[in-house]
Amino acid sequence: MGAICIARDFCLFLLLLNTRQSAALPHNRDTDQCADGSDGCHIDAICQNTQASYKCTCKAGFKGDGKHCEDIDECDIEHNGGCVHECHNIPGNYRCTCHDGFNLAHDGHNCLDVDECLFNNGGCQHVCVNTMGSYECRCKEGFFLSDNQHTCIHRSVEGLSCMNKDHGCAHICKETPKGGVACECRPGFELAKNQRGCILTCNHGNGGCQHTCEDTEQGPICRCHGRYALLSDGRSCTEKDEAAIDPAEHNATTLAEVDKRVKRRLLMETCAVNNGGCDCDCKDTSTGVRCSCPVGFTLQPDGKSCKDIDECELHNGGCDHFCRNTIGSYECSCHKGFKLLTDERSCQDIDECYFERTCGHTCVNSPGSFQCICNKGYTLYGLAHCGDINECSMNNGGCQHRCENTMGGFECHCSPGYKLHWNKKDCIEAEGLPALQPAAKATLNCGKQEGGDHCFLTCQSQVHISSGAADSYTVTCGMPLPCFTEGQKNESGSYCQGSDTSHTPRIKSTVTFKSGMGKCNLKKSQEKLEEGFNNALSDRMLSSTENVQFSFVSLHCSMSSRRLRSRHGRKAGDEEGSFITAEFELDVSLEEVTAESCDLGCVRRRSEKRLRKTIRTLRKSINREQFHLHFAGSEYEMGKKAAPAAAAAAVSPLRPVDLQDHCGTGQMLVNRKCVSCSVGTFYDGEQARCVLCPAGTYQDEEGQVSCEPCPGPDGRVTPRTVGARNVSQCGGQCSPGQYSRDGFVPCVPCPLGTYQPEVGRTFCFPCGGSLITKHNGATSFQNCETKVQCSPGHYYNTSTHRCIRCPTGTYQGEFGQNYCVACPGNTTTDFDGSTSIMQCKNRQCGGVLGNYTGYIESPNYPGNYPANIECNWTITPPPKRRILIVVPEIFLPIEDECGDYLVMRKTHLPNSVTTYETCQTYERPIAFTSRSKKLWIQFKSNEGNSGKGFQVPYVTYDEDYQELIEDIVRDGRLYASENHQEILKDKKLMKALFDVLAHPQNFFNYTAQESREMFPKSFIRFLRSKVLRFLRP
Repeated sequence: MGAICIARDFCLFLLLLNTRQSAALPHNRDTDQCADGSDGCHIDAICQNTQASYKCTCKAGFKGDGKHCEDIDECDIEHNGGCVHECHNIPGNYRCTCHDGFNLAHDGHNCLDVDECLFNNGGCQHVCVNTMGSYECRCKEGFFLSDNQHTCIHRSVEGLSCMNKDHGCAHICKETPKGGVACECRPGFELAKNQRGCILTCNHGNGGCQHTCEDTEQGPICRCHGRYALLSDGRSCTEKDEAAIDPAEHNATTLAEVDKRVKRRLLMETCAVNNGGCDCDCKDTSTGVRCSCPVGFTLQPDGKSCKDIDECELHNGGCDHFCRNTIGSYECSCHKGFKLLTDERSCQDIDECYFERTCGHTCVNSPGSFQCICNKGYTLYGLAHCGDINECSMNNGGCQHRCENTMGGFECHCSPGYKLHWNKKDCIEAEGLPALQPAAKATLNCGKQEGGDHCFLTCQSQVHISSGAADSYTVTCGMPLPCFTEGQKNESGSYCQGSDTSHTPRIKSTVTFKSGMGKCNLKKSQEKLEEGFNNALSDRMLSSTENVQFSFVSLHCSMSSRRLRSRHGRKAGDEEGSFITAEFELDVSLEEVTAESCDLGCVRRRSEKRLRKTIRTLRKSINREQFHLHFAGSEYEMGKKAAPAAAAAAVSPLRPVDLQDHCGTGQMLVNRKCVSCSVGTFYDGEQARCVLCPAGTYQDEEGQVSCEPCPGPDGRVTPRTVGARNVSQCGGQCSPGQYSRDGFVPCVPCPLGTYQPEVGRTFCFPCGGSLITKHNGATSFQNCETKVQCSPGHYYNTSTHRCIRCPTGTYQGEFGQNYCVACPGNTTTDFDGSTSIMQCKNRQCGGVLGNYTGYIESPNYPGNYPANIECNWTITPPPKRRILIVVPEIFLPIEDECGDYLVMRKTHLPNSVTTYETCQTYERPIAFTSRSKKLWIQFKSNEGNSGKGFQVPYVTYDEDYQELIEDIVRDGRLYASENHQEILKDKKLMKALFDVLAHPQNFFNYTAQESREMFPKSFIRFLRSKVLRFLRP
């Protein structure tokens, strides 16, 4: 090589001298063929004009006479092109690349080890140890490394077989059917002859060698490139000193020739010699070499060196959120709640509401987060769950006599001789003030019209509309009559009468109608239907009219769908149908009772018969889609939404009026989005917008189509407000701290020793225990002068005049209260004296265990799990399937010395094969395969600190893919990138991956575009390399 370089330098030196001599001669007029392009030089040659002609010279990296040039394969000569790992020839040049676990040095030839432990601890749970070309995880004393080679399992007792610390396997221990053990090695290692140890090969981290690795029976042997020398560790390489280079390697002759070569380099450098002195790319030009740098580097002032560019300094590297600089490149990442798109720069909000189980009731997505909202009468606990509020636990619900809690509400009841006031809380003497006029009842008119059955349901007041999930809705009219605990039912179970004798006996009936295909949709009828309704009411078009008045009607429309698939596994279509569940309450008319001919039972039977006949007619009407509702001055029909494809085909594009038709009941179009009318307003069908409730009415719920009338005294005019959001804003009522005979002005203050926190009341609550208030008109028990001031978590006992700790299952977050609030739903507290609803926890172990996919979760997740809880799950996959588990994150407090732990074993026995065990918080995701066919999982907490816990999904896969799956989950690159970690935490992406792993034919359900848009390119490249290696014969 040295002789070739010297000869090349000598030729270039002669050429330089010849050029100088020619310049000294008298100048003759000459045509420059090189300039006008009339030369015959090859495209990969340099044309140099001469006095009478021109000369062709092949460019550096090519060989030939200039008329014909061909590429030189630098990788075949000069020690692999100078590349210490891999050399890739390209036209006129070459590129060096490095094995996994190495980065290319700035000189473009050498390869330097990557310290994987610097980022996220390499994904290791305990200790990460960097090695040449790779890394390894190690565990603290008392733990051993699990099969996934990243997490650690606690060795609490001396076990048998693989659970024994002396099982002898260097890497992976597997139990045999006969009870013994069989050892396996991680990818890139070979099992030793003793069947216990593992021998490193060049396939793992280049065998720990920086440059060249050669496998032998004793293990890898490392060697260095010709310009480098092996260090004493037997793995690393360092560049040789110029004086230490073997003369034979460079075929040097005399010191004088070396001096001449240096001078020639100074006179005319060429890329053929030492890459022209360039760190990276070199190009020969007529004036010498020109160095350039690859993308991600910038050329320094010396014109030779390349320096990494910190792309993050300029416009944040084009990243939407975070930018992290790396050697020669950079990496974008996103805020929590966002995911990186396939362009690996843009961030997109994760729609947490995509999964139905995210929230108990309503999920509202927002950029980077989400919010769970509970229906009226329910409250949020555990961050995402909704539980019924026990209003009766808070000052008896404000009821003067008895309070009965119901799901989503409560009801006040009066003692015999009293009746309920209009405020539905106070009780007045039955012979006292006349009760307010009862609300108009719901009327169902059915009959024949143009040869078919038509039905119209009319409701003038107490209308309530609520929207549910999956295009469901509920319409109620009137007030239901509850069945009290002490109430009785007749033999048929349809008659319910409470112990309160003031109630009229009622008949209850619940039926379900099939409404046909399509989704539920309550839509406003056209004018012709309204005209038909008006004519029907006047009996001009209806014959054999049936007119039934109900005290309460509830119509709930819900969906039922069945997914069809073709024999190839592709989606063949969805068959959807809507069903209407109707609940009717009919008062038994006491006026029809006669002592001689028909008693109460006789009248009830007549009413039931009339109701059954009306229901038959109603069923026919619904089947013919001839059932309409009339309330709030508008006409509605039980319509059905068209399928998305059909809607897209029928309307393109949608006009604003069309979009309004797609909005639900009680919604209006705002910026091309359907928005529910807020409280204090209702949807006016004629104006097609939300309007304020008129004076004298109120509305305390969203998405309604009417307002409820405000209560008021007979014969007196009281001031009213527009847009009242609840009954207390109607106006004209007594303010908190006041009362009157009817609850309306004029009012008087509550006397000393009493208080009233609500509006429109007819009495004030006594403080009790001979306590007095600081002044008249007190609004809270806190105004009562107690003996001691009770702190949160306690309530004041007016009998003993002491502060009592709130019992288990209750809490109190305020000072100086005389009650504790019951925990919502089926929750309870860990201990007594609780001060917040967040201490109310559901103790039920969560999860869904399926044959192919499923998940387990700690109780009360994502809220803190309860104390002293024990959960056990068993996953039993179908035959010839194995279990893959992903732990996205787990939050267990480490202060309790492993008092809370999650363990996954083959059986419940402590010495059975353990797959996973942890007792600490671990926010980095980890994936692993089960070491046993079945998996027994236990979660246990003590009475100490608590944490968020976990939600762990799993999938079962065909055991033929065992080698591929284990190769993927054991590779540290799956966890090294922050973006890869976010993929393992993205529920939507994991659902898609699990769907394909469980049923490979479902891969065809996703288009190529969908697949590309789901995952970043780096993740796709990682998986592709694994799959190709697995499929390679």
